[in-house]
Amino acid sequence: MEETSGGRARGGFGLPRQARITASDEIRSLFRRGKRSKTRHLDAFVSPSPAPFARLGVVVPKHKRTIVERNRLKRRLRELGRTVLLPGLGNRGAATDVLLRARPEAYTASFASLRDEVAALTEELCSRAR
Repeated sequence: MEETSGGRARGGFGLPRQARITASDEIRSLFRRGKRSKTRHLDAFVSPSPAPFARLGVVVPKHKRTIVERNRLKRRLRELGRTVLLPGLGNRGAATDVLLRARPEAYTASFASLRDEVAALTEELCSRAR
């Protein structure tokens, strides 16, 4: 693997660029047209994807928290999307856009409980896609 100037390897384990939803207009339209599912710590907005594969967006409101806490939660949700949600949807061939929005309770949730919620959400989405 090649190294970049920052010392990180290119082609690593990050969330692939094509699987990200980052444009603000796409995020706003997912809020409007997406079907909402609630978990204890997250709101998920789900809609058919214009791409032939599943894509993920993550929104973490400030909720009067520090930037360190907010970034930690964003990293956790992106990692769960990369390792749990997108592979689960990809294995079922579900071309779905999923936007995860953190609720205030998510800041105090453990990684394991967030992982369990994302796994349950993935199962729910996969059963809907049949």
